[in-house]
Amino acid sequence: MVDRLVVGCGQVGHLLVEDLADRPGELLVLEENERHVTRLREAGISAKQADLTDPETLRAEGGAATTVLVAGGQPARNRARVTAVRTAFPDALVVAYAGTDPTEDDLSHFRRAADEVVDPTRTTAEFVVQRAGDDGHNLRQLRAAFRSVSDPLAIVTHDNPDPDAIASAVALRRVATALGVDAEVCYYGEITHQENRAFVNLLGFDLTQIDGDTDLSEYGGFALVDHSRPGVNDQLPAETPVDIVIDHHPPRAPVDAGFVDLRSDVGATSTLLVQYLQAFGLEIDETVATGLLFGIRVDTDDFTREVSTADFEAAATLAPHADFGTLERIESPSASDDTFDTIASAIANRQRRGSVVTSSVGDLSDRDSLAQAAERLLELDGVAVTVVYGLKDGVIYISGRARGTDLDLGETLRNAFDQIGSAGGHADMAGAQILVTDTTLDPTTDPDSDHEEDDGDEMDTSFAAADVAGDLEAFITGRFYEALDSRPHRETAGLYAGPTTDIDDIVL
Repeated sequence: MVDRLVVGCGQVGHLLVEDLADRPGELLVLEENERHVTRLREAGISAKQADLTDPETLRAEGGAATTVLVAGGQPARNRARVTAVRTAFPDALVVAYAGTDPTEDDLSHFRRAADEVVDPTRTTAEFVVQRAGDDGHNLRQLRAAFRSVSDPLAIVTHDNPDPDAIASAVALRRVATALGVDAEVCYYGEITHQENRAFVNLLGFDLTQIDGDTDLSEYGGFALVDHSRPGVNDQLPAETPVDIVIDHHPPRAPVDAGFVDLRSDVGATSTLLVQYLQAFGLEIDETVATGLLFGIRVDTDDFTREVSTADFEAAATLAPHADFGTLERIESPSASDDTFDTIASAIANRQRRGSVVTSSVGDLSDRDSLAQAAERLLELDGVAVTVVYGLKDGVIYISGRARGTDLDLGETLRNAFDQIGSAGGHADMAGAQILVTDTTLDPTTDPDSDHEEDDGDEMDTSFAAADVAGDLEAFITGRFYEALDSRPHRETAGLYAGPTTDIDDIVL
């Protein structure tokens, strides 16, 4: 089966097919000039002579080609060819090379008929290779996914979304709009963190809060950003069919969706959305640029945590368009009394074993303050791992942080709490949630079930416990240290060494 079809092969076309010939998938070049066909075959490239302006001929030769490149050197001929190609392959990604010295009328024609136009005055063959080769695979698949979606599309963040999830969803809505799909950014839970509230309000993002009473049948499709499975990290029914998934968290189980882009080698989902906006040739306006830049900064802890080259490149792309004045206002919101109370409780109730600190804050009023407390305790001299937990509305919330250690904190919390709740996250930032009922301690979840967590913001399952609030400290720390002891020695080496630190040692 032909994967890539090249229609016409001028100078740029020759450079292109030489590169594509070494890539996976079948390549076929159609040319009108018999001598050109012979030269291509002598170079080991599959080529045929054909009428390049006849849709029936193109369809017969190209079959189910997913990408068609019109790569001749003359604009007039390419105009006729791209028209025939679009007729023959209405669902394929069509990339048209404008040819040498195209007129504005030529370019206008190409833009109407093709998905991508290569203008020689501003683009090189490398641009074409990027979109037609492996780097363009996700672009083609995402475009096809949007074509198959009935609107409105619900773009769902994880529960109680953070800036990376919100910005990614807003950017994906921008892509959807450009492709003619009506979309809404939806979230379950609440946005309570003062910085996150400032983020949404100052940038004026239009978000839809949904709950268990929302009629999901009103949506024609579903996309997940910054998490990857319905019912895990969101409150969608687990059986919800998902059309699109874009996430940077490593999955623990297969992800079922029409289009899936999971890349854990980047620090933020926002980075992936910057790449898609660029690939689709969409302008990144100030609001979207500011949101995406903040999303990257937050998830990479200002480019110090799990950051990649792609994150730096995305930030460099966004910086000229972002509003840094608004960013400063977002990063300096007023903190509530509840947040300070939680941090104070975490400091006062801390327990330390070597370089590991755990702390119970008791009853919680603001769950997002746990993460801030865990980060503040990490400022203690000699501390490498912090775990802070509390109880709110019958749910135990846990937030953890790590630095300067080989420990995979996300895996540690999964091992400790995944069978009785929901847990996970990154190596240095993770969390868990556990639902408490009134009966005796008795795990009721499937031990083989999978849960993902990003900093304790989501929950999937529950367990039953009697008077767990009175024994909360022993229950949480016992499971945590048991899981910690089960990690490879190289991860935990040195964690239990070091002096006890007094409250006066903390940097406030």
